[in-house]
Amino acid sequence: MTLPAPDSIAPSLDLIEALARDAVLTLPEPHRAAATHVTLRVEDFAPEEILEAMGIESPYDLTGLYEGIPLTEKSVTDQPHQPDTVWIFRRAILEEWIERGDVSLTDLVTHVVIHEFAHHFGWSDADIATIDPWWE
Repeated sequence: MTLPAPDSIAPSLDLIEALARDAVLTLPEPHRAAATHVTLRVEDFAPEEILEAMGIESPYDLTGLYEGIPLTEKSVTDQPHQPDTVWIFRRAILEEWIERGDVSLTDLVTHVVIHEFAHHFGWSDADIATIDPWWE
């Protein structure tokens, strides 16, 4: 096992955001273009009100979240109340990455991003598996 250099630092919010944005670019068209209309937010942890609403006690238990109405449920007559948002939670992802120890950070961030966008697009597990082989 290779240990990190003693002066290395944890991946920053900016790095996780860059990995997440790169993951969006891996989506097949027409989903890639549609995904650019979704707000992407990267934070250390989920806001307390989100954790409470979901009944989640530990912020380390939520790596990502889709907030919005899936495209498969939207109507052209719907008035948007807020933009569709994909949240990515850095500290929870880093914790999972460390615990797993068998995946790259890029692969894990990509997996979380694709899973959250799957909620936006209304994809089934089979749909997700064609894009993210992690599920197999």
